[in-house]
Amino acid sequence: AGRSDEIVALDDALKNLAELDERKSRVVELKYFGGLKTGEIAEALKISPETVNRDWKFSRMWLLQKLANDVN
Repeated sequence: AGRSDEIVALDDALKNLAELDERKSRVVELKYFGGLKTGEIAEALKISPETVNRDWKFSRMWLLQKLANDVN
């Protein structure tokens, strides 16, 4: 049950991120679940690789913080 709880928490956190910023959520989905590289994500979303990197860094920290706060 622990692993499924983690998946549900991650899915909820990604939905919250999408409400905050849809593009950042898409970057996470494409990178983490889709396995795309920075250039591929940039091309798919029609943004620069630098923006992909900024979005990824922000999103990763935001998700870690969100998941940590939900546990406590």
